[in-house]
Amino acid sequence: MIKQLGKCTHEEKEILNILLEECSEVIQAISKIFRFGFDSRHPDYPLLTNRVHLMEELGDLHCMMNLLYQKNVIPFEEVVRYSEMKLAKLKKYSNINLEVVDGNAL
Repeated sequence: MIKQLGKCTHEEKEILNILLEECSEVIQAISKIFRFGFDSRHPDYPLLTNRVHLMEELGDLHCMMNLLYQKNVIPFEEVVRYSEMKLAKLKKYSNINLEVVDGNAL
């Protein structure tokens, strides 16, 4: 039998599983925005716009990402480094205006 190095603990598996679920919920929220718009509302939840629902799901995702950092599953600094690399690619290859967002230079 091959031994797996760096195998996940039960707690790490649970965090990753919930992270996976939250990723899919963010995808679903974005899909609803594409289909119905940011300010559309689900008939069963008339006070909740698709924009607010996306914010809720992103908050849940952010929470699980923070748990990964706090539990030292992955180093936050490395995620920031990869984020900066992605931003550089977006500046080069996307049409997104990244010079100023909310008054802050990126």
